[in-house]
Formats: sequence, structure tokens, C-alpha cells
Amino acid sequence: MATSGAVKFGLPFSGRRYIYILAVAVLAFLISGCHSLKDRGDYWVDDTHRALGAEPRIQFLVFHYTAEDFPSSLNILTGENVSAHYLVDTDPDIQSGKAIVLQLVPENMRAWHAGASFWRGRINLNDTSVGVEIVNQGPSKVNGVSHWQPFTDNQIALVIALSRDIIERNQIAAINVVGHSDISPGRKIDPGPLFPWKKLADAGIGAWPDSPTVERYLAKRQLHSAVDVKQLQNNLNRYGYQVSDSGVMDNQTRTVIKAFQMHFRPANYSGEADAETLAILDALLEKYKS
Repeated sequence: MATSGAVKFGLPFSGRRYIYILAVAVLAFLISGCHSLKDRGDYWVDDTHRALGAEPRIQFLVFHYTAEDFPSSLNILTGENVSAHYLVDTDPDIQSGKAIVLQLVPENMRAWHAGASFWRGRINLNDTSVGVEIVNQGPSKVNGVSHWQPFTDNQIALVIALSRDIIERNQIAAINVVGHSDISPGRKIDPGPLFPWKKLADAGIGAWPDSPTVERYLAKRQLHSAVDVKQLQNNLNRYGYQVSDSGVMDNQTRTVIKAFQMHFRPANYSGEADAETLAILDALLEKYKS
């Protein structure tokens, strides 16, 4: 029997059109599931094939003090020789009830804040870190005694808010939140013994040992007077510092111990490997499984 031009293959034209549109939609869905195309103007980028041999560029957060007042700090850090991603003033300006931090370098760019540095097997941390400079004069000597300028409450509140954001966006591990003195012991001493590392750790920023664990290790350490220098050096290296494993208590080892103490026991950063220092290191290694 003959059919009219409006009916073919047993379906009316409107039915075939519906099936065609449905097929196009399904095909588009399948293509979108297989490819993630980004339009770059003159070409497309397909990013569906992700390599396993990759890692985030930003892995470390490094704190500094400027050792200058705010005008001098801003002038230096916007010059040609040194820079940082962020600058926090002693009394930050407020806009709509929120403190203002100065961003001097975008996070996706390299700032010149770390210099010769090492942490957990990495060198030249400028390549893999965000640097935060905090306006603070650092130490001044009176009658041969060093006096450190304290950080302000407003400063630290802004540092905490900024750091939380940086850490969350870049998924930075607690053990990789460090001071300039940690990554360049001896060459640098900032952010100094008055930087409130524990307060930051309580706010979820950076590493800090658990007191009961420190006490447990301290009780064991106090039973032994001798220090196994080689083991101490290995433990410092495991945590992140660069130190030789010579087994000799040399100047480099004492300098690294001093940097460690300034971070985790700022009341006494003599550089001596006493039982409490070793217990703190043991507790950190247990907590962060380094």
C-alpha cells in the first residue's frame, strides 16, 4: 500500500523529528562525558587525560617578619630585589568591618621571599611556597640583651584569617607551615620567638605537639642522660630540617636545634639538645608520622 510523503518507516514526521532531537541530545551528553573542552580562543584544550606524575605547585606557607616599619617594608617589598605574596601591617586598615591585607604578588606567581632554603627534601622554596611578611621590627639590643617586638592582636587575627584561606585553597599540610628560620636556620631568625605558633596551631594553622605525648616521651628521655646525636640529626631531618647525620654535635646541628626550639619552645632556644627538646621532636614525629 502506498504511503504519503508525511509518513515513512511507520512513523509520522513529527515522531522522527523527536527521535532525532533525542539522539542529538544523548550524543552531546556522551561527548561531554568523554571530553572536557575549554575554549582558549584560537584552539580547544581537552583536559580529560590527567597524569599521575603531578603535584600542587604551592606546598608550603612561610612566615617572615619585615624587620622594618610599614612604609619601609612596603617600599622594599615592592622593589626589584625582594618580594612576598602578602604584607600584614601592625594595625591593618578596615573596610566594612574586615581587615585589609596587601597582596603584592599573585599566588600563581613566584615571589622572592625564601632565598636559599630547604624543607622536607625541597630546596629553593620560592618555587613552591606562599610568603607572608608581617610588619615587625624584630630584635633590638639593650645593654647586650635582645628585646623582641611583640606582634599585635589585630595582626595575628588577620594572619590567622589569611592563612586559613591559603591553606584551604592549596591543601597545605600542617607540617609545611613554617618560619623563615625553619627553612634557613642560622641565616634567618624570623619570625622570631614571640611569633604565636601555638595560637595559630589552635586555630588550625601549622603543626604543634600534643602535651600528653611530650610528657610521655619526656619521662622516658629523663631516664637517659646521654644524647644519641646521630639519631637526633636523623629525627630533625625526618621532620623537615636540613642537617647532616655525622653523629657529631657540630655548629650546624646546634643552629638547627636553636631554630627548632625557637619554633616549638621559644622560652629557651639555647641550641642545647636537652630532654624536653628531644621529647617535643619525638611527639611531633609521632603526631605527623614523618
